[in-house]
Amino acid sequence: MPHTIKGKQHLLIRVRRIKGQAEALETALAQETECSAVLQQIAAIRGAVNGLMAEVLEGHIREHLGADDLPPRQRQEDLEQVVAALRSYLK
Repeated sequence: MPHTIKGKQHLLIRVRRIKGQAEALETALAQETECSAVLQQIAAIRGAVNGLMAEVLEGHIREHLGADDLPPRQRQEDLEQVVAALRSYLK
């Protein structure tokens, strides 16, 4: 069972919190809120997304690369997926 299914409820709660933060940012921009408050909201969203990424990535690494019974070819394919995701995320 994929780790994202095991922790689905927890991950969905985090995503909904990020959605709420993004909506608050949209409201702040629409209401021409002070720049410092907008910047703080952007930083909060970034931190929340980074935390979500770290949690999903850790689960993926532990489940897919940490499994003792993985054949070398499968482990290499999983490793390449993680590297591709990290490269894309860090652009």
